[in-house]
Amino acid sequence: MLVLIKFLYITFLLPPGLFIVALTVCCFWLYKRRLERGLALLIAVTALLYFISIPLVGDWFMRSLESRYQPPATVQGDVIVVLGGGATADTPNVHGQGHLMGSAANRLLTAAQLYHITDAPIIISGGQVFANSGKEAEIARLILLGLGIPDHKIIMEGQSLNTTDNAKFSTKIMDEYGFKNPILVTSAFHMERAVGQFAKYNTAVLPYPTDYQANTRFIFEWHQLWPRADAFYNSQLAIKEYLGLMAIRWF
Repeated sequence: MLVLIKFLYITFLLPPGLFIVALTVCCFWLYKRRLERGLALLIAVTALLYFISIPLVGDWFMRSLESRYQPPATVQGDVIVVLGGGATADTPNVHGQGHLMGSAANRLLTAAQLYHITDAPIIISGGQVFANSGKEAEIARLILLGLGIPDHKIIMEGQSLNTTDNAKFSTKIMDEYGFKNPILVTSAFHMERAVGQFAKYNTAVLPYPTDYQANTRFIFEWHQLWPRADAFYNSQLAIKEYLGLMAIRWF
């Protein structure tokens, strides 16, 4: 019974399912009133919102990006470059203030794990994107120190506001330190765009994708047809990434 109740409120009472139901009701009302003007468009919008809101589609979008790079079997490099992905500014943390967002935290965790394998220093690339967001490099440094990574193994790059900046300023630091073989750590869905941006600065990287949002192997289950906010977010994130891949041809 509890499972049924949970299914009902997640699917029909929470966004985006709530909006899909509302639009469906509107379509039915227009049909019954024989108000055909705009009905086809409303049906198309409702269908589109449904499809991009279900895990079946959201995971497919993500998988299409995340499958492009695989973590290397052997990791070799003289520096680890980890890209930021958002942070809060004043939330309480074990050490200091500020937290990394989910993707940024996953990336940093992978960088810390790779440090223990390679003993390579870590360049944290990420600045303060908005006035009310955290200074990513500084927050990430405190977290790494709390995980036992020595301060002299941590290099902060706190100017970046986007992926282009990540590549530009990280490359500059690597040139200053004489690093030649960087290991690039970022989300799997973001890796192709990141590699492309580093290539613009003549920097070849060893991609180490992390922060996977979908399983690598597809297994169909009926709940993948239920609209969910996280599936909508994955679709939105993947579409944004595809637009970004198109944009790097010019920027």
